[in-house]
Amino acid sequence: MNHPTRRAFCKRTLLPLVASAAMPLAVSAADEKPVKRVGGSHLRVSLNAFSFDRMLRDNASDPSKGVDLFGVCDFCAELNIDAVDLTGYYFPGYPNAPQDDYIFRLKRHAFDRGLEISGTGVRNDFVVADETVRRESIRRVRTWIEVAAKLGAPVIRVFAQTWPPFRNWRDGSGNADRMTVEQRIADALRLCADEGQKWGVIVAVQNHGDFLKTGQEHLSLINRVNHRWCGVLVDTGRYISDDPYADIALTAPHAVNWQIKQAMGHPSEATPMDMLKLMTIIRRSGYRGNIPIETLALNRPDYDPFVEIPKVLSEVREAMEATAAIEKGGSVVPRPAQPGEVERRP
Repeated sequence: MNHPTRRAFCKRTLLPLVASAAMPLAVSAADEKPVKRVGGSHLRVSLNAFSFDRMLRDNASDPSKGVDLFGVCDFCAELNIDAVDLTGYYFPGYPNAPQDDYIFRLKRHAFDRGLEISGTGVRNDFVVADETVRRESIRRVRTWIEVAAKLGAPVIRVFAQTWPPFRNWRDGSGNADRMTVEQRIADALRLCADEGQKWGVIVAVQNHGDFLKTGQEHLSLINRVNHRWCGVLVDTGRYISDDPYADIALTAPHAVNWQIKQAMGHPSEATPMDMLKLMTIIRRSGYRGNIPIETLALNRPDYDPFVEIPKVLSEVREAMEATAAIEKGGSVVPRPAQPGEVERRP
């Protein structure tokens, strides 16, 4: 793997930060153009490995416990899932890149099971005031862009938020104003997108309920980045607003990837996702590609991914089938209400 010298890397990292001071800070979300698509919506189901978070971490500590990424691929094949998102946290050596031998063994394992590798992802912090942390996050994303390319993954997921010990983006940014922080994140993302263009990997920015709480905020950031190799990843569970479905509808035409959650809002007060309504929005946007499912414990001590994933998968597939007519200009076919359930409509 070819890494730049420290001097060259710092120069490339800091120059955009200096140049950004002369750039306008007012960006309209309306300027961000939707992804050009043809042929109507076409959806494939993927599974995000984070659904097995605890079991994957257990396995990393003791190979006799939990499950590894190879086992996640086997599970996807057994359920006839089309693709798998192999989150970087669970690769040996993370946050550094794994050995090529491991990457290619895992890639072949997925291929033999008929699985596309729909993406990977890392944890980064482009919000924090400490430039050293931001530079390390840029280095990490650039490193994993190369890993994604070797895996054959078209997308790498990144965040626009800060992490503990900071409570939120304002705390992590040193109480900087929002436009200053948006510019800071955009400058870092632009450097990552340059690397993504080199390797043919799209940098997909995920809303996660901190700096990006609404669709308008999400599009404003992407528009400020203004790079063809940086796009929107819609996390359906993490728009924190009065109408998350409206936020999803706003960003869906711009999506390069998704996270389909079984609930929306903060884990402590999450509400169930209306899959029929969600799939209607996705279909009407014309999106073509993978829609990764990610199930979460949501503070449930009895959470079992082997039980939860098939349930959510069934709901997603039912909603996909019920909304398939949208591709042909037809109407949505509502799923019949189940006993004891209030009928849901799109």
